[in-house]
Amino acid sequence: MARPDEWRQLDRAIETCRLCPRLVAHRETIAVEKRRQYRDWDYWGRPLPGFGDPAARLLIVGLAPAAHGANRTGRMFTGDRSGDWLYDALHDVGMANQPRSTDRDDGLRLRDAYVSAVARCAPPANRPTPEECERCRPYLVREIELLENLRVVLALGQIGMKGFLAAWRQMGRPLPRPLPRFAHGAIADLGDATLISSYHPSQQNTFTGRLTRPMFRGVFRRAAALL
Repeated sequence: MARPDEWRQLDRAIETCRLCPRLVAHRETIAVEKRRQYRDWDYWGRPLPGFGDPAARLLIVGLAPAAHGANRTGRMFTGDRSGDWLYDALHDVGMANQPRSTDRDDGLRLRDAYVSAVARCAPPANRPTPEECERCRPYLVREIELLENLRVVLALGQIGMKGFLAAWRQMGRPLPRPLPRFAHGAIADLGDATLISSYHPSQQNTFTGRLTRPMFRGVFRRAAALL
C-alpha cells in the first residue's frame, strides 16, 4: 500500500494549486463573501484533496466542490445536500460510520471507499471548463496510482465519468471500444476495474425526482456486491 507520506505530498500539491485563474478567483471570492447562514464560518477556500480510506477498493468520482459545501468545510462532499445523499448511501452499505457529514471534525470515517472529483476548486455555476478539468487531471491520476487495491469506480454524472475515463486513458489503462456511454446504473468492464455510472446527487436531480434515494442506494449496493 502507498506510504502515508505519498498521500500527504499529493494533498499538499492539491491544496496549494493555483493553475486556473478563474477558479482561484471564484473560490477565494466565495470564501470572503460567504453565504448569510455561514457568515461565522472560516471558509476553506482552497482546492480539495480526496477523502477516505487509502486502502479502498471503491473510488467515487464527482464533479467539483460546491461553493458553500466542500469549499466551506474543506472536505469532499461535506456540508451540502449532495454530501448528505452520498454519505447516507455509503453508510447504507457499511462503508461509512455515520450517514451525515457536516464538517471536517464530525468524526466521519470511510472504510474501503475513497471520494474524489474531476475538478478540485468550486467553479462558477458548478461548471469547470474542459481546460480546467484537464489541468486537474494529474491529481486524479495520482490518486488512482496510490489506490493500489482499486476494483470498482463509481462515477457521479457525465462529467465525472468522462473525467475518470480520461484519467484512465492517460495512465495507459485499457478502455473498451466503443467507450462506455453514460446511463444511471450502467456497468462497464475496464479490465483492471469495473466502472458504474450514476446520476449526480445534485439538487437539480434530487429535487426533480430524476434521482431518488432508492435509485442512489441501489448503485452503491451494486458496487458493494461487485467488491
